[in-house]
Amino acid sequence: MYKNFDPRSTIVKKIAYDVFEITGTNPLLDIALKLEEAALADDYFVSRKLYPNVDFYSGLIYQAMGFPMSMFTVLFAIPRMSGWLSHWQELLADPEQKISRPRQLYVGPDARDYLPQSARG
Repeated sequence: MYKNFDPRSTIVKKIAYDVFEITGTNPLLDIALKLEEAALADDYFVSRKLYPNVDFYSGLIYQAMGFPMSMFTVLFAIPRMSGWLSHWQELLADPEQKISRPRQLYVGPDARDYLPQSARG
């Protein structure tokens, strides 16, 4: 959820419908739409101006495209890398920078061999 409406979510929501026209509908879309409807009508979310972000629908698109759920985190991170790197570069250029992201440490597995999904048992 975003504190301000994320305009990308409107675009990605439309793309989700376009994808489902090709791949067939996903029962999770109905659940997502009901969750969105409930959140947008709930005082808790409305009073805090919380709206679904771009990833709310992009996960359904990734699933429809056949990506395994274990890849979703990577797929969500890839488009954010340019922003993260730009922010890091700003912090290096101006140590007095007032806005800073919390330190992020990767704690996942080390490098591992890639095994195509078709070769998995």
